[in-house]
Amino acid sequence: MIRRFFTLFLLLFASSFLFAQTQKDSIVKVNENYITLSEIVVNSKLDVSSFIKRVKDDTTFYKAFRNLHIVGYTALNDIKMFDKKGDVEATLRSKTKQIRTGNCRTMQTLSEAVTGDMFDEQGNFNYYTAQMYAALFFTKGSVCGENNIVKGHEFSTAGLSGMEKHKEQLKMLFFNPGKKINGLPFISNKTEIFDSSMAGKYNMKIDYKTYDSIPCYVFTVKAKANKKKDVVINEMTTWFNKKTFEIVARNYSLSYDAGIYDFDVAMEVQMTKAGNLLVPSFLKYNGSWKVIFKKREHGIFTATLFDFIP
Repeated sequence: MIRRFFTLFLLLFASSFLFAQTQKDSIVKVNENYITLSEIVVNSKLDVSSFIKRVKDDTTFYKAFRNLHIVGYTALNDIKMFDKKGDVEATLRSKTKQIRTGNCRTMQTLSEAVTGDMFDEQGNFNYYTAQMYAALFFTKGSVCGENNIVKGHEFSTAGLSGMEKHKEQLKMLFFNPGKKINGLPFISNKTEIFDSSMAGKYNMKIDYKTYDSIPCYVFTVKAKANKKKDVVINEMTTWFNKKTFEIVARNYSLSYDAGIYDFDVAMEVQMTKAGNLLVPSFLKYNGSWKVIFKKREHGIFTATLFDFIP
C-alpha cells in the first residue's frame, strides 16, 4: 500500500512538473504555422513574424559556401563509400590547400591516401557523392573570375541531364533546405516547410542558447510522427547569431522515396568567420542516394576547413 501511494505521488509530481514547464512556453501563430516559444524567447520580446521572415529569406547559408571561392584555406578531407552490406569499399583522405591569387584560385594537394575504386582509370571519381564533394571543395587547374554574389545564382536543373542534373538536385537540397525546389519530380512543394500546404505537418520551436560561446536563437523544425511520409525535411535545427542573424550552425535530415529515386541524408554544418566573411568550418554528410539505372550509393564525408586567408 505504501509503495503504491509513493508511486502515485511520484507520478503526480512528475505530471505537475511537466505541466509547469509547458506552461512557461508560449505558442504563437505566424501565417499558417503554430510556433512554440521558450520562456526566455518570450521574455526577450522577439518579433516572431520578422524572425520567421528572416528564416525564409535567409541567404547567409548559401553565401557562406560561395565565400569559399574568394578565400584561401586549408582542408582535411575524408570520404568513405560503403557497399550494400555496409562494408567500406572506397576511401579518400587528403589535406589540401586553396591558394587565392588575384582573381584566381588553385588547389595544392599536400597529402592523399586512397583505397578501393574511388577513381576510375582516367582519374575521375566513380561515385557521384564524391563528385559532389569535389565540386564543393576541390579545384582543378586555375579557376578565375568568381565572386560570392548570391543574387542571380539560384540553382537550376534547366538544360542539365543525367549525372549533372542529379548533382545539381543534391546541391538544391543541401543549400536550400526549407525552400521550394524546382526540378525535383514529386517533391518540389514538399521541401517548402512554410507553405500553407505543409502547415500542420511540423512542430516548430524557437529557443535561445549559446553555440560555441555565441548567443543564438535556435529554430527547430521537426516533422510530426504521423506526417513523416508527407515531408522531405524530417528535422532541421538552425542556430542564428542573435546580433547579426547569420547562421552559426545547422543540422538537418532529409529523406524521400519517389520510386525513380530515393534518398536518406543527414547533414551537419558549422560556420566561422574569415575576416568579415561567413564560411563553413566543418561539414559532415551521411547519406544514401539511389537514382534509377544507377547503383545505390551510401557515403559519409567530412570536411574540416581552417587557416582561412580572406
